[in-house]
Amino acid sequence: MTPTSKAGPADPQPALTDPKPAPTDPQPGPVIPEAGAAAGDGRRVGPLRRVRGATKLDKVRWVIVYSTDIVTLLGLIGLYPLYVQWQMGLPAAVAGGAAVLLVIFTALCTRPFRVAVRGGPRPTKLLAVTGALALLLAVVAVVWALPPWLGALTPFVRRRTIAVVSTGSIVILALIGVLTGARLADMLALVLVMTFLTVLAVVATWANLRLWRLAHEAHEGEEALARLAVSEERLRFARDLNDLLGQSLTDVAARAGHAEERLRVDPEAAAAEMFEVRDLARRSLREVRAVVQNYRAVDLDEVLASVRAVLEAAGVRCAVRADTAALSPESRTLLATVVREGTTNVLKHSRAERCEIRIEDGVLEMSNDGVSGPVGPHAPNGLAGLAERVRAAGGSLEAAPTPEGRYLLRAAVPA
Repeated sequence: MTPTSKAGPADPQPALTDPKPAPTDPQPGPVIPEAGAAAGDGRRVGPLRRVRGATKLDKVRWVIVYSTDIVTLLGLIGLYPLYVQWQMGLPAAVAGGAAVLLVIFTALCTRPFRVAVRGGPRPTKLLAVTGALALLLAVVAVVWALPPWLGALTPFVRRRTIAVVSTGSIVILALIGVLTGARLADMLALVLVMTFLTVLAVVATWANLRLWRLAHEAHEGEEALARLAVSEERLRFARDLNDLLGQSLTDVAARAGHAEERLRVDPEAAAAEMFEVRDLARRSLREVRAVVQNYRAVDLDEVLASVRAVLEAAGVRCAVRADTAALSPESRTLLATVVREGTTNVLKHSRAERCEIRIEDGVLEMSNDGVSGPVGPHAPNGLAGLAERVRAAGGSLEAAPTPEGRYLLRAAVPA
């Protein structure tokens, strides 16, 4: 919920708002903002605020990406064999150069998975460069770079292809050991370790990528569910108006047409017909006003239950504590309007994970943890217009961030 509400005119039903579609990200996942990006007030956003203001999908992506990086970093265990070879007589320049190449190779191997998470095209050049570095490192017996490279390749090829390539690389490694006259025990140990690391890198990368896609689909499903709830409410109201006005307007049109036909032949009869048209129009107007009045006289308890269900469906934990027994019908309707407007804003303009709604002695407090940093003024057709309506009824409405890092919508109405 933000104070800059872009919802439509404040109304008892969220369906009567005109929500502006949330901007869609051109990539499958949200882009993580750079640390230190400028905030709305010109201050630089620190790492803690960046983490605090991140969406749930951002946090899931960070966990998945960094856990995949841990698997990639296993290739650095090749630094220890290099140290051993250096102690055994390998030239320092060769050992040092290989160590630098291994570090560069490991850093480069963290990039392909990030490209896959963003839904970008296969980084062929990057994969080719890292593959060449892996072969170059194998010349000095640093074969530990092979599993990370296979893991980096996994998101961009079919599972059958990566299985064949992984098996072939291990078989070739075993043949090289046989041709170089390595001891059978040493060769078997190396093959077992390389098999374990290769399976770990490939399976972990594939599983993490699959997990990310499922998380992204679930996030899109939550957003679609929230939009669907608003659309269903709009359709219900449209059906009500159609049922109410359809027949009445048809009768008005038919009687008016009949009066037009009789105007030249029998003006008095046509005038009488028009009087009936006038009466029918007035009756229809009274029916519309009665329906709208009943539509606005909503039940606050039903609204609280409804918005809680909608928020929970959208992944926002909602806690409700409400004492509404002593409120007048007008106050209950007004608070229901505020709750619905606040809920619309939480769904459209915040990154909330938790929302709390409390009503006591005619005072509504609705807070969420989805807003951080400075906020702009209220939109005239959103909270600002709703605040005028509350003031006209003898109450007050305020909405602003709190020092505790939450956003609070507070409305007080006559009990």
